[in-house]
Amino acid sequence: YLCQFDLKEKRSFFGQRKDYWDFLCQGLARCRQEHEGIHFVTSLDKLKTPVGRGRAFLRYCLVHRQLAESLQLCLLDPENLCEWYYARSPFLSPKRRAEILGSLYELDCVTFHLAL
Repeated sequence: YLCQFDLKEKRSFFGQRKDYWDFLCQGLARCRQEHEGIHFVTSLDKLKTPVGRGRAFLRYCLVHRQLAESLQLCLLDPENLCEWYYARSPFLSPKRRAEILGSLYELDCVTFHLAL
């Protein structure tokens, strides 16, 4: 829900609504050649919606202890953030963003056994 909060409504060329999955893909593409989680999720044929892909990506990152790092990479570019989120988003507040990332880095100590 945090990734969807105050997300601007965007549409693809074919009219499909974009979601935080698209934001994550774009943000990670700017920082790295290829993220294993993105590659894994796009290989799953059962996932049809951006929300389903986003949830699968979050589960993948939790299992592989990469959620904080992956999200931090997406939050590095302020112009990209403003393109995807309205002003009320906690991602646009440096203080809240730091709190969120701090909490996510603490999750790296937790072992998650989630169905991917």
